[in-house]
Amino acid sequence: MIANETLKIIKQRRSIRSFKDEQIREEELQAMLEAGLYAPYAWEQGRHFTVIQNKKLLDRLNLAAKEAAKQMDMEHFRNLGNNEKFNCLYDAPTLIIVSGNEQAPIPLEADCAAATENLLLAAESMGLGSCWIFFVLLAFNSPQGSELRKELKIPDGYKPYYSAVFGYKKAAAVNVPDRKPNLITYVR
Repeated sequence: MIANETLKIIKQRRSIRSFKDEQIREEELQAMLEAGLYAPYAWEQGRHFTVIQNKKLLDRLNLAAKEAAKQMDMEHFRNLGNNEKFNCLYDAPTLIIVSGNEQAPIPLEADCAAATENLLLAAESMGLGSCWIFFVLLAFNSPQGSELRKELKIPDGYKPYYSAVFGYKKAAAVNVPDRKPNLITYVR
């Protein structure tokens, strides 16, 4: 089996849901964002990154997402929305939202997903914890959604597709579960 540093990082990256209070360093943030910018894309001008490191704003996003979840048909989301202890951002100090240009001639979800994965892998390569977060995007469906878009300076015509949180891991070791067998079919 081939082994190198990139493959090692891919295999060891895990979703982290317990972070230290300390903010990540600026050079770490910039390295992650550069990795996101270098992700493959179908339309070059289609992505936008929004970095949120303001604790009060992160708390507001969490609360707005929980309010929106309370109105959803899915019981699981309603339960999370009503859980006072649940923080969809896991108290991470940094959130990055990846938005796509809705006017692009092709769907940009894949472009934004590739950029998000690059952010996660870059974070792991520097020893940072990360977690891909869907729940916080519910905040944009809340009554405060348009106000939040303006406050976060998400460009007009861009839709928040993905987001992830980043910070220093509270625990160093994370178990790597075995992968399910029979997930690959070869046709040669």
